[in-house]
Amino acid sequence: MYDGKFKFGVVVFPGSNCDHDVYYVLSEIFSQDVRFIWHKDESVGDVDVVILPGGFSYGDYLRAGAIAKFSPVMRDVIRFANEGGIVIGICNGFQILVEAGLLPGAFLRNKSLRFICKNVYIRVENNETIFTSLCKKGDVLKIPIAHGDGNYYVDDETLDRLIKENRIVFRYCDRDGKVDEASNPNGSVFNIAGVINEGGNVLGMMPHPERCSDPVLGCIDGKKIFNSLIYSLNFVRKVLTEQK
Repeated sequence: MYDGKFKFGVVVFPGSNCDHDVYYVLSEIFSQDVRFIWHKDESVGDVDVVILPGGFSYGDYLRAGAIAKFSPVMRDVIRFANEGGIVIGICNGFQILVEAGLLPGAFLRNKSLRFICKNVYIRVENNETIFTSLCKKGDVLKIPIAHGDGNYYVDDETLDRLIKENRIVFRYCDRDGKVDEASNPNGSVFNIAGVINEGGNVLGMMPHPERCSDPVLGCIDGKKIFNSLIYSLNFVRKVLTEQK
């Protein structure tokens, strides 16, 4: 646990079902200041981090996240992100970030055409982000997934760019860190489980770190992601304070 209070805003869409999970974990486990942001709000307000939670925004009609991108608040989420604000999209939130153009790619139905809800393993590919600063490259995290449209797709040119720019943060793997087809739960290209934008301030990931941050649930690997973020925010705050 790293000290320092920051302001988190959790956007609530019609159909969000992990918003209270994220709120609880940030407020009770990490002792952060958290508030809900309604999808009809025109502004995200005075926050340090915006989180788009998992769920089924607008019932996943058309495509997962396709309608949510038109919510009034998303205009300000996009502004916030483009100005360097930190944004995390988890599961459906990742899908919304893709639909809104803040992250590249598209989401397809799971390769099995079935909804998948289970624990999986993901390997940290880039530990030089604000979201993985306390991880080591190659660390294996056990984190749950719950989605029907988690098959992340990008074309070959975009994949090459993501690899070259070190923007693939997490990849699905087995418990020993081996990345192969057998460890890919949904068919995502290159076993991708999470990516960042060019600026490094927007993260999209399909697994749910908020569902494995409370010790009572038997796994706390998700804490590494939230602790990394809080640690990074503390570091920036310290640097800015010293410059004054």
